[in-house]
Amino acid sequence: MIPVLETAPMLLAATAALAYLLGSVPFGIVMARAFGLGDLRKIGSGNIGATNVLRTGNKLAAFLTLVLDAGKGGIAVLVARAALGEDAAQIAAFFAFLGHCYPVFLRFQGGKGVATFLGTLLALAWPVGLAACATWAAVAAITRISSLSALAAAALSPLWAWLLGLPTAVALMVLLAALIGLRHKANIARLVAGQEPRIGQKP
Repeated sequence: MIPVLETAPMLLAATAALAYLLGSVPFGIVMARAFGLGDLRKIGSGNIGATNVLRTGNKLAAFLTLVLDAGKGGIAVLVARAALGEDAAQIAAFFAFLGHCYPVFLRFQGGKGVATFLGTLLALAWPVGLAACATWAAVAAITRISSLSALAAAALSPLWAWLLGLPTAVALMVLLAALIGLRHKANIARLVAGQEPRIGQKP
């Protein structure tokens, strides 16, 4: 199921564009430069997210990256909902996530989108977001593998949306989960080969 589109198409298009630009802000790179950690794309896995920032050993920079990457998705959703409604909120969610994964500011070479995904879910419907966060935390506690935790949280998010009373978000959850799977293509190959690094471990 999808939400009924009640907002004018031009306003939805503007929402998509603004959410995409907000999602494109690479906070991992910003934090790495602010803390003097160098070019994050040349460190560890080369990813621009919080997990790779953590590989530098700077926990504060990693925490701030996590909060800001999650926050940009959440803010896009909350502002769109307040200004236009639920249909705009879902449009904002998708395009903020897309912006993080394929940012115009980095020639469309972005991150895996996990923090932005979780922040988006928390803003769309906090019970679904909490369920996804709990899934990530449980798998991470057991395996200490960030990518596997993210894949599990994403894969189960449509089920959580359905069970927790948000059926109109199921289609969006499926799209976001598919994109997370696509962005984790190399991680999936390493997981199959037993070569995926664990949280805090340099690859």
